[in-house]
Amino acid sequence: MITTLMLGTTKGAFLATSGDGADWRITGPHCDGWTINHVNGDPASGHIWAGGGDDFTGAGVWRSADGGQGWHLARLSSGMMDDWAENDPDFAAMIGWEKTDLPFGKDIHSIWSIRPAQGALYAGAKPGNLYVSHDAGETWARNAALADFPEREAWNPGAAGLTLHTVLTDPGDPAKLWLAISAAGVFASEDGGKSWARRNRLTNAQAQSPHDHPAAPCNGEIGHCVHNMQRAPDGTLYQQNHHGTWRSRDGGRHWDDITHGLPSTFGFPIAVHPHDPETIWVFPLNGDMAGRFPPDGSAAVWKSTDGGESWEKHQSGLPARDCFFTVLRQAMAIEAGKNPALYFGTNSGSVFQSRDGGESWDEILRHLPTVLSVEVMARA
Repeated sequence: MITTLMLGTTKGAFLATSGDGADWRITGPHCDGWTINHVNGDPASGHIWAGGGDDFTGAGVWRSADGGQGWHLARLSSGMMDDWAENDPDFAAMIGWEKTDLPFGKDIHSIWSIRPAQGALYAGAKPGNLYVSHDAGETWARNAALADFPEREAWNPGAAGLTLHTVLTDPGDPAKLWLAISAAGVFASEDGGKSWARRNRLTNAQAQSPHDHPAAPCNGEIGHCVHNMQRAPDGTLYQQNHHGTWRSRDGGRHWDDITHGLPSTFGFPIAVHPHDPETIWVFPLNGDMAGRFPPDGSAAVWKSTDGGESWEKHQSGLPARDCFFTVLRQAMAIEAGKNPALYFGTNSGSVFQSRDGGESWDEILRHLPTVLSVEVMARA
C-alpha cells in the first residue's frame, strides 16, 4: 500500500509518498508555483486535482492523471498577469501567454476546495460560489441556485474573503450536499444542488445575548464564520468555527455546542474518524485577536471519543513550549483505513503524523512553504 500526502501550499502543490508510513519521498513544487489552497484525489482512478489561484494568476484547477508526474491546468478566470500581458508583448512572450477567452472572466478570485464524489467533481471558490465538473475537471459550470441565493448580497466575508472552503457529500445519497462558507455559514441541498437551505440554528434555537464579535453565536444561531466542517460515517456533522466546536445529528438543522473542555473557543481544522462517528480531533488556537497560535505557546491535539462530550489533550512529540505556528482550516487529514494515521501541516512548513490515534506525533516533513491543506490517499 502506497500512501500519498497531497499538500497545498503558498508555493505550489507537493506530494509525499511512503510505503511504510515512515520513509517519505517528496516531489514538488507542482502547478507552476501557484498558490494552491487544496489538493485532493480519487483513490479509484489515481487522479489528483489542485485548486488555487490569486489576484495575479486568476483561478484554476490543475489535474494529474498519472500520480503527479504531469499536470494540466483548467484556467477559470483571469488575473493581473493577463492584464499586463495583453498590454506588454515582451511580458507576454516571457510567460508564454496567449489571449484566451476564459469561462468565468474575472468572476472568480481563487479555488478553495476540491471534492470528487459519485462521478462529479466539486470546487468551492472565492467569492462564495460552487462549481461542478462532469469530465474530471476539464470543464466547469457554476451552481446557479447558490449564485442566486436570496439575500446573498448580505453575506459578509471572513478575514480571507468570502470563501467556500468545504464541500461534503453523502456516499449513500448523491443528492445530499453540504457547504461551509466563511462567513455566510452552512448550506445544505437535498436535490443535488438545485436548491439550498441555510443551516446554522442552535439546538432548540435558544437565544443568546449579543456578542461583541459579529461572527459569534447570537439570536439562536451559532455564527456564520465556519472554519471547517466534516461529516462522520453515521451522518453526524461536526464543525470548528470562529467561536467554538459544534455537532449536528440532524444534517445541520440544529447544532450543539461541544466546546466545553477545550482550552479555547477558536481553531481551524477538525478531523473525524472514518469508522467511529464519536471520535474527533481538533487543534485549538488561542484566539482571533491573540495571535492564532497554540494556547500558552504549547502545541496539542485534543481528542474526543464521545462526540465532543469530553476531551483529552495529547502533545507527545509536539513542541510543548515556545510554539507559535498555526494549523489552518484544511490542514488536518485522516486516512480511510481501519487504524488510520492522522496528519496536520503548519504555516511554518512542517507536517506531523500520528499512527496511534493522536496519542503521539512525529514531524515527518519540514521546511515546506506555508501548508494550506493536507489530504491523504492510499492505493495498492
